[in-house]
Amino acid sequence: MSASVHHIELWVPNYSAARARWGWLLASLGWTDYQDWPGGHSWRAPDGVYLVIEQSVDMLAGPQDRMRPGLNHLALAVGSADAADALVADSASHGWSLLFPETHPFAGGPGHYAAYLEDEDGFEVEVGVVQPASTRA
Repeated sequence: MSASVHHIELWVPNYSAARARWGWLLASLGWTDYQDWPGGHSWRAPDGVYLVIEQSVDMLAGPQDRMRPGLNHLALAVGSADAADALVADSASHGWSLLFPETHPFAGGPGHYAAYLEDEDGFEVEVGVVQPASTRA
């Protein structure tokens, strides 16, 4: 039996705003629209994994806090350092802010080129350049 990620579902407090932010980010990374329903939407990655955002009627009140137990961040791959830099340059106009600017783009350590972005709802996304397996330590 092989194991892989099938999908990820995020419950968001403001569906319209979240759809715009996540739609921009995921489209920039090559994901495509997949499913749509009242209060929810999903995007599919080229490998078939999909991400769902939904404003569920069952959601409890309170903000997302990446510092509490639960989801800290999603790590998504980007094709190159130039692509990561382009995302950072355009991210603020799409509701994302750069985390750890003092150590960007190596906030994850030397040799790991990534942007750490946080949206207005407190969700963090690491957009990192994936090195070929032959160059990994």
